[in-house]
Amino acid sequence: MPPVGAWGTGKGMSMSNGVSKAEASSDRPWLAHYPKGVQWDIATDTYRNALEMLEETFQKFAAAPAQENLGHVMYYREVEQQSRELATFFQVKGLKPGDTLAIQMPNVLQYLVTMFAGIRAGLRIVNLNPLYTPAEMKGPLRDSGAKAMVILANFADKLEKVLPETDLQLLVVTQIGDSLPLLKSCIVNTMVKHVKKMVPAFHLPQAISWRAALGIGRSARYQRPDVPSDQTLFLQYTGGTTGVPKAADLTHANIVANVLQCKAFFHMLVPGKEVLIAALPFYHIFGLTVNSLLLTHLGAKLVLVTNPRDIPAFIKVLQGSRYTMFTGLNTLFNALMNNPDFTKIDFSASKIVVAGGMALQQAVGERWLKLTGKPILEGYGLSETSPVLCCNAPSQNVPGTIGQPFPRTEIAILDPDGKRVPLGERGEICARGPQVMRGYFKKPAETAQVMTADGFFRTGDAGTMDERGYVRIVDRIKDMILVSGFNVYPNEVEDVLMTLPGVREAAAIGVPDGQATERVKACVVKSRDTLTEEEVIEHCRKSLAAYKVPKVVQFYAELPKTPVGKILRRELR
Repeated sequence: MPPVGAWGTGKGMSMSNGVSKAEASSDRPWLAHYPKGVQWDIATDTYRNALEMLEETFQKFAAAPAQENLGHVMYYREVEQQSRELATFFQVKGLKPGDTLAIQMPNVLQYLVTMFAGIRAGLRIVNLNPLYTPAEMKGPLRDSGAKAMVILANFADKLEKVLPETDLQLLVVTQIGDSLPLLKSCIVNTMVKHVKKMVPAFHLPQAISWRAALGIGRSARYQRPDVPSDQTLFLQYTGGTTGVPKAADLTHANIVANVLQCKAFFHMLVPGKEVLIAALPFYHIFGLTVNSLLLTHLGAKLVLVTNPRDIPAFIKVLQGSRYTMFTGLNTLFNALMNNPDFTKIDFSASKIVVAGGMALQQAVGERWLKLTGKPILEGYGLSETSPVLCCNAPSQNVPGTIGQPFPRTEIAILDPDGKRVPLGERGEICARGPQVMRGYFKKPAETAQVMTADGFFRTGDAGTMDERGYVRIVDRIKDMILVSGFNVYPNEVEDVLMTLPGVREAAAIGVPDGQATERVKACVVKSRDTLTEEEVIEHCRKSLAAYKVPKVVQFYAELPKTPVGKILRRELR
């Protein structure tokens, strides 16, 4: 793709990655060291909106398998048909472009159909975590003004409790097996509801079933909406590990840009030929953009993992799939490797394994490479940035870093006054690019707090950048531990803890100390019963300065995590 836009290559001598030497300054050191075959200055507005991008996918890959779950494969032509029928149903029921649709499901076949239907009807979409309590559901539903919702029956009892306090006018309740062939659908739904007792009783008489909704849409005519690029596509609620949830307002332009940035960076992915293990939930921004939107844009087959916490079942999915791409979190990779059947998986077809969502611990990355022969590429992003900002490339992976900035993305390491720090020094990771959100929905004050005057988004993460533009996360600024005036970053302590045989999982937090402001506490899950507190402390003394060594060690049966597996340090505190 030829370089375009404000950062074109008309100045000086052109380099192989599409930028000039004059542009490869200390502010953008990555430009002189970019991965071979990747251009930094790309067009990110090839499509006016996500609808155009989706329509192209359906046209190009109609005969290709789109997704697989519970042993059933849906082809792109089927996803196109069902999403058109559901979009038409929304229109028949009075939803207008710009109205809000809420989705609350794990990774089942209906999720992509529903999301694509929302896009095709010109709706803005709110993805709700299936593990939310009724109180947690109520906030986003009310804040977003959601008028319609598609929810899995397993969670409908929680919706019933808060429905009168929302603006919801249209409800579709679906069951896990609704997209399977009729006989198998009946068997699966009966097993889930009556045998496994996974569907609590609920009373929502106004709700419409999945098959009935598709039938209504099938009997009417779809009206293609006109969707401007600056219209909100997703209200992505964030802040679950650090504070009160708020919605990142992500436009069509934001999401399209990040899909095209991912496509340019991972240029080795072959359209129509890839197989993705879709374990990250689609309601999470990483799974949403990378797994569902990027990979379907490339015509890939998505192998859905509905419950990634069921590790034995997950292992069977991996054994039955010659996957080429896998995205996950540090805790997920660690849990898989701790299963004895992990070594029976065939990894030969794997091209790309990407970690995001939380820091990849060095011990986990090294063990994965040893067991599979494939490196884990660490990337970085946030809900506010659609999400991807940086990643390591397969051709030049630097373990311990989150890689270099994505195409058309600028990363700056700033001090508290908003000034750039010298290369190698610590500061706050800040980002500017077409994937950065418009702001927090209906929260101008909160938006102003995270945006600099020249358009950089403050991530809240502390980090460094080296002379080649590789970024290293030190830690969340809010999680930093202050010991006698010295900063201790939990990630550094956790990396050391994870190298000790007998440690399955670990987190480091600060606890009050009358003499030293705070002291470091190690929270450890054992894989060896004989592991002692003294052994943990002595191990840390070999690699850490005295003030960084944990003074307290507490053993846990498990560590608290978010639904996608990120360890919740604030709950440990």
